[in-house]
Amino acid sequence: MLTRKQHELLMFIDKHLRATGFSPSFEEMKEALRLKSKSGIHRLITALEERGFLKRRAHRARALEVVRLPENVAPRRSETAPGPAPAAANAPPGFTPNVIRGHFAPGLAGVQKAANEAGSVALPLYGRIAAGLPIEATRDTATVDVPAALLGGGEHYALEVAGDSMVEAGILDGDTVIIRRGDTADNGSIVVALVDDQEVTLKRLRRRGNSVALEPANRAYETRIFGPDRVRVQGRLIGLLRRY
Repeated sequence: MLTRKQHELLMFIDKHLRATGFSPSFEEMKEALRLKSKSGIHRLITALEERGFLKRRAHRARALEVVRLPENVAPRRSETAPGPAPAAANAPPGFTPNVIRGHFAPGLAGVQKAANEAGSVALPLYGRIAAGLPIEATRDTATVDVPAALLGGGEHYALEVAGDSMVEAGILDGDTVIIRRGDTADNGSIVVALVDDQEVTLKRLRRRGNSVALEPANRAYETRIFGPDRVRVQGRLIGLLRRY
């Protein structure tokens, strides 16, 4: 199954290859998909390689090869080929495309509900979040595929972990955490916390009287304690993805 962005990138690369004979640059792909950083393109290309749609030619720059197109996309005819275009698809009766379509704008419940039937959900990946000293989470337009069974009700998003302060909770540097959006959490939950409206961090939430403690899961780090008006919960950890 391809996400909307993976499908869009694959079709852009295929069109560029047919028109020019070589693959587009990362900058061209970033602009075509309206992404803010090239890291999102790297993730999309890696995902397309893993799914067998793209192949990189070794020791050559800008050398991507489209191995195959999605089943619901008809083979493209040459730009100079005469005659009418082929039919949209020769699909068997009852075939339903498994590409998740739609706009990944704020308010993702409808997209997630529609994608559940396909077995996975494309969640927005909002950049890196510190599991050490807080850093600001960078919003991006990249997405990550998450098994639908991992999600419950509500809206969700993903963040890439930077740092090692949550290792004793099984959260490692480079992991992708799945967050259920919300502004409340039970005492002891691992949350995305916004500190002083400018720093975002992943920590365990502890309420101590009128104070809020953000507690690491690594003895090398100290618990940070704030007044209740300095910390806002932005979501609660509900899952984790890791690549080996």
